[in-house]
Amino acid sequence: MKAGFIGLGQMGAGMAARLREAGYDLAVFNRSAQRMQPLVARGAKAAKNIAGVCDADVVFTMLADDAALENVVLGPDGMLAHLKPGAIHVSCSTVSVALSARLCREHEQRQQGYIAAPVFGRPDAAAAGKLFVVAAGKRNLIDKVQPLFDVMGQRTFAVSDDPEKANLVKLSGNFMIASVIESLGESMALAEKGGVDRHLFLDLLTSTLFNAPVYKNYGAMIANRHFEPAGFAAHLGQKDMRLALAAAEELKVPLPFAGVLRDRYLQLSAHGGEHLDWSAIGTLAAQDAALIS
Repeated sequence: MKAGFIGLGQMGAGMAARLREAGYDLAVFNRSAQRMQPLVARGAKAAKNIAGVCDADVVFTMLADDAALENVVLGPDGMLAHLKPGAIHVSCSTVSVALSARLCREHEQRQQGYIAAPVFGRPDAAAAGKLFVVAAGKRNLIDKVQPLFDVMGQRTFAVSDDPEKANLVKLSGNFMIASVIESLGESMALAEKGGVDRHLFLDLLTSTLFNAPVYKNYGAMIANRHFEPAGFAAHLGQKDMRLALAAAEELKVPLPFAGVLRDRYLQLSAHGGEHLDWSAIGTLAAQDAALIS
């Protein structure tokens, strides 16, 4: 099976590398050409443009936001114009529910397959093939791509025949993670302001009731106040809260905490922190409590 991959950021590079290591015939494309070189060294083919990766059975995209994905797929020289009938586009990007539904319609009109398959996991998990894949689309398409998902992730959750439902699940999950980050920051600030060492407090939490990776990993980043380099940048967290709120408005589901989290990311951005890891909102409570400047 021939594969293509567009978008070689921290996540995409690791995912594409897994495909190449598994022996797949792989073509890659990225706007910044230097990002293709490590994969070329592993035997991948560097495409000069989007069309150069579309002569494949399956093409993955891993892009930052709606605008980037729209440009790659729907642009005048995008995937839609070059992907052959019967080929499958797998979008791993965290994008809006509305865009995912639109891409499905556009691909179907051209007899192209479409799967939304956003992932849970950070760059180290992508490089190790330990992602969790949330897939939605026609079952026969998911079955065809499953061997590639198995290379990139430790488990695939097929959630619906409608691709946009995978994006709804991903946004809901990211809302939960951001809620954990904020609650960790607030609770640590409270304990520290009262004279309890924040590292000791975190060890107590994660050794008892909160013994889970999301608390351990993000808790350590907040306790250490170490947010660079960003595994997932804060401006992307802000984007995801905005998209979660848009989905909630469409479905008439109040998400009051999501509004608070969106404003937390705006606050971080206003102070020049949009390039930091999205867990950096966990320090805002400490700043509000005059623990740090």
